[in-house]
Amino acid sequence: MKCYTLLACLFILFSCNNNDATPNTEPNTMPTTGIAPPANIPVSIIAVYPHDSSAYTQGLEIFNGKLYESTGDYINSSLRITDLKSGKVLQQHNMGSKEIFGEGITIFNNKIYQLTWQNNFINVYDVNDITRPIKTFKWNYEGWGITHTDKELIISDGSANLYFVNPDDLRINATRQVTDNYGPVRNINELEYIDGFLFANVYGNDVILKIDPSNGHVVGNIQLPGIIRQYSKGFVPNDNEVLNGIAWDSTAKKMYITGKHWPKLFEISLN
Repeated sequence: MKCYTLLACLFILFSCNNNDATPNTEPNTMPTTGIAPPANIPVSIIAVYPHDSSAYTQGLEIFNGKLYESTGDYINSSLRITDLKSGKVLQQHNMGSKEIFGEGITIFNNKIYQLTWQNNFINVYDVNDITRPIKTFKWNYEGWGITHTDKELIISDGSANLYFVNPDDLRINATRQVTDNYGPVRNINELEYIDGFLFANVYGNDVILKIDPSNGHVVGNIQLPGIIRQYSKGFVPNDNEVLNGIAWDSTAKKMYITGKHWPKLFEISLN
């Protein structure tokens, strides 16, 4: 997921109204699931802000007007608070080591839940103090992305599975597989819960999926081919520096997205 190479589909011209393609894994097979093809969701780019390019972004959250970000990469993994419009890092807690690799975050009931990739634990912080965790849970799967409903955490592990989890003890209440009209969609990464639907990055693809959490079916997608190359001409991402990071401002109804080591943060609206 993080440090091995995948080929990303990057196109020269960015358009919000291109083909209704999903990033599934079997290009030579016909649709087999009976699920309707996902609808293309057009978006508008409202603003482009600076983003700290040292951040190997794994998780992104808007909370009380602040941008919270979790970064990965061994040694450099961190939890940080950033000024949204300037990109300036206001506060940072370094939690990485040669063995520890940070992953996605979500903020639930004034607690920050931060995943680790292959370390099998989840740190919990008080939202008002990111300097040290107040609790650590064991987690038996890889940690990739995390979000929450009004009662459950939802965690991805890089497969097609989503785990619906009790936030008090991390007991798994249900597991659902992300599936589109071609079958299971793997590499589900960063997650955000928006108005009853899950929005998910797919590692290695410039696409955001809209998922019905009741059954795991992909009902829509946002195609963002080559967005970082269009808006940051001097930045040439490598195969690991992919789209990752979705934050939702529920008050303004705006989405914020970025990528790993990307020098830009995008404010977009769903049309």
